[in-house]
Amino acid sequence: MKLGLFFNRQPVFTGDELAAFLASEGPRNPRTQEALLLYHVKMSRLVRVRRGLYAVVPTGASAASYPVDPFLLASRMTKDAVLAYHTAMEFHGKAYSVYEHFVYLSAAPARPISFRSYQFKGVRFPGALPPEVAVSFDVVKADRAGLEVRVTGLERTFVDVLHRPGLTGSWEEIWRSLESVEFFDLDKVTAYVQHLGNATTAAKVGFFLEQHREGLMVDEVHLSALRDLRPQHPHYLERSRRKAGHFVAAWNLVVPQEIYERSWEEPS
Repeated sequence: MKLGLFFNRQPVFTGDELAAFLASEGPRNPRTQEALLLYHVKMSRLVRVRRGLYAVVPTGASAASYPVDPFLLASRMTKDAVLAYHTAMEFHGKAYSVYEHFVYLSAAPARPISFRSYQFKGVRFPGALPPEVAVSFDVVKADRAGLEVRVTGLERTFVDVLHRPGLTGSWEEIWRSLESVEFFDLDKVTAYVQHLGNATTAAKVGFFLEQHREGLMVDEVHLSALRDLRPQHPHYLERSRRKAGHFVAAWNLVVPQEIYERSWEEPS
């Protein structure tokens, strides 16, 4: 049995992936897989992350301390997992801060779990999106340690973190992370905002782009398209945390003073 080859190719794997490999080698007793997993966990060749999810420990390494790639773990929490929000920003190398909690999108997320110092949380694809758009629009496939990982592209991530800021962190974290991106395909950004159909999100995206109009080479066509989607009455930037701020009439948006003034920036 070429199980060592499988372990070399799959630093993180699910029970289904192992089952497919075993099936490719011919018929086996259904209990073979369970026995193999138990044996290799006992021999410290594998670490059980949760039921049906395992990480491989290289020969000579400690099962208790060998570092397991959390992005790979998050990408295999469900069959349809898509890394998203702050986790996507980190994956693309654009997050301002490094987090130990990881978020993925799924039609049926698994229960949140902790593994060592990491926390993993699944959230459902936005209900406003048609199913085919939810699972494919600006979802890119990337290589990570030889395995395919699905992650939202920068344009979708840009909109998503403004749409659900609580999954990314503070507004400073969001603004600084987004400001590290040198270029956005604004046609794609606008199309995704239109798919979401959320007026407040359209205003947030438009406000951010207007704030960074020169650096991101934002033209009036895109701002106008977003302006057409803005709310008809004033909305708060974060509706769950309503507090006094600066009213930006162009977007019917009440923006917290620290964001409007970018208070985290040190005076020059």
